[in-house]
Amino acid sequence: MPAVVSRPPHSVVDPLGGKGPAARTAGAPLLAILGPTASGKSALAIELALRLGGEIVNYDSVQLYRGFDMGAGKLPAEDRRGVPHHLLDVLDPEQVFTAGDYRRAASQAIDSIRQRMHVPILVGGTGFYLRALLVGLFEGPARSESLRARLDALAERRASLRARAGGGRHPDSEAARAAVLHRLLARLDSATAARIHPHDRQKTLRALEVCLLTRQPMSRMLEHGREGLAGFDVIKVGLHPDRAHLHERINRRVEKMFAAGLVDETRAARERSGGSGVKPLEALGYRQAWSFLEGAIGLEEAVRQTQAATRQYAKRQMTWFRREPGVEWFAGFGDDPGVQQQVLDRLSSRRDFNHAHA
Repeated sequence: MPAVVSRPPHSVVDPLGGKGPAARTAGAPLLAILGPTASGKSALAIELALRLGGEIVNYDSVQLYRGFDMGAGKLPAEDRRGVPHHLLDVLDPEQVFTAGDYRRAASQAIDSIRQRMHVPILVGGTGFYLRALLVGLFEGPARSESLRARLDALAERRASLRARAGGGRHPDSEAARAAVLHRLLARLDSATAARIHPHDRQKTLRALEVCLLTRQPMSRMLEHGREGLAGFDVIKVGLHPDRAHLHERINRRVEKMFAAGLVDETRAARERSGGSGVKPLEALGYRQAWSFLEGAIGLEEAVRQTQAATRQYAKRQMTWFRREPGVEWFAGFGDDPGVQQQVLDRLSSRRDFNHAHA
């Protein structure tokens, strides 16, 4: 049977600030399942929901969108075994959905589950969404598309001038424009710029947006603190499978995605939406399928690139989730009956779940 690779449940740290038995009486139980892509999070969530009387709340950013199934790893309806799922297929591809939007929608779903006296089970792979829900976000200004357009235009001009001055080609990558924005942020808010990678355009744009709209650095606003999820005893279950076996699973999963029609799904999504600026089409698998449809790469190369990029993504996910406090880590995959039983045994030692797991 796979081994548990963390401390026992009586010492689980509650992310809302408590520890031990006192924290377990703080509110209604809420489960959050963490782990890299292809680690079997959905299978574990389904089993726990069936055994504990739970409902599942998605925190994967791509699974929110309608028409993006194979590439997003979305469970088919027939595989959900009757367990209610929330925040799946709720957005059109063109819709902009921020972490703040997710926090509000997920909070509403969780409250409705609690009213039914069921256990909310959070499952997904977008760590920032999970953190936004549990820890909270600072109250910044609303997104401004006009300001972002002006900043993007400024970045394009300055990147072009910089390339010409250096005798180089016109920049054709987003990284060059993102670097321009990052240098501007460093002048306005050096503390925030130090925490953001120079090529991370989205985070840099948001920080600039906050600085310019509020006329104060984002780092200063963050000092006011955040409002986290209240009224729940949050229990985090992490999956930590062997890396070599995880890579094998990722490779097979990608092959199955393409064989099952990922290219056709991508083509259909492009035709429905026009493609340009559609966020889910930038996700792993869809991006490579798009390149294949454009004739930039062959099908075998699209599969290979998706496999490599997904393995790297899984590594980044684990780096992010390891920073989460209070995670009870289990070695193995979530669809392994042995791992499922270990999780249930650990939960049964908590008073919250004694009635649910006999």
